[in-house]
Amino acid sequence: MNRVPLLPGRKRPLIFAHRGCSSLAPENTMAAYRKARDLGTPGIELDVHVCASGELVVAHDDTFNRTALLSKQGDGAALFNRTIEDLTLEVIRTIDVGAFFNPSGTGEHPPLLEEVLEEFCPAMYIDIELKTRKTKNDPLPGALVEKLKALGDRILQSVTISSFNPFSLAAVKRRCPAIPTAIIWSADKDVPFILRHGFGRILSSCDYLKPVHLQVNRLSYFRFTGLEGRPQVPWTIDDPALAEKLFNLGCEGIITNRPQEYE
Repeated sequence: MNRVPLLPGRKRPLIFAHRGCSSLAPENTMAAYRKARDLGTPGIELDVHVCASGELVVAHDDTFNRTALLSKQGDGAALFNRTIEDLTLEVIRTIDVGAFFNPSGTGEHPPLLEEVLEEFCPAMYIDIELKTRKTKNDPLPGALVEKLKALGDRILQSVTISSFNPFSLAAVKRRCPAIPTAIIWSADKDVPFILRHGFGRILSSCDYLKPVHLQVNRLSYFRFTGLEGRPQVPWTIDDPALAEKLFNLGCEGIITNRPQEYE
């Protein structure tokens, strides 16, 4: 089967700053992405949801309960427990997602995907992780592809798309087959049992793989890469010695919270 090459022309190993440089700045904020860029990191990884008003908002969790402080009183703490999909962009822009990391991080608000792409592409490559649990009637794949197509040449050879959700990935692949996609997996209890060991690659027809690093070994590498031809980019690796072992095994890159270790 022909697979879309993973960021051809980009220097190996690929280094993705996980949610930006999340060890030095609040995750999934423009500050974290700029910190990664300032360090000379070639790539970033981020997470995207579609909000109630239709925009593509960058954030990891389903809610802002873990990462946010409200910059305006009003609805109060009730907002923390509402999903991003239930909040409009107007409300999301009032939420501070910097102060949880450090008081000096106040004033950071959830960015839009298009804002990140416009500032950092094509100088940096970007892995966009789709955050969705839906298996049908999901607005996120269509909204993402529409946005990427609107940005045109800016995203060519600069963007990959990944998800734990094989149905979401398959929907992206149908709409935009030229962008490389990756299934993500781990043995975490929040991942459906059938998807904990890479089966999602079959359902999604993905081009490369993002396993948790604990599930990468010589046998799995031979099975998924040697036999199937799918490159692997494991997560999340903050130890350079472990990264070196994975590179020596043949992994194309890593995702790390500490890109400063790989300058």
